[in-house]
Amino acid sequence: MADQFDHDVELDARGMACPIPLIQTKLMLNSMQSGEVIKVIATDAGTVRDFQTHCRLAGHEVIKQTEEGPLILHWIRRG
Repeated sequence: MADQFDHDVELDARGMACPIPLIQTKLMLNSMQSGEVIKVIATDAGTVRDFQTHCRLAGHEVIKQTEEGPLILHWIRRG
């Protein structure tokens, strides 16, 4: 698993089912400074849609979302 972007915080949400990855990500984003990036490693396919929707509504930026086998990697910049 190669890091494709620099990040300030990493959250391992493997094996967590909806809505836990989103809740954990929201909590971490709330503790971060504007402009910082979180990398989330997830296995729940619903995180792709959940993170896009949350970021659009909350003013954060989904930098990239990729799949590597069973893993879904998300990089989100706090707004």
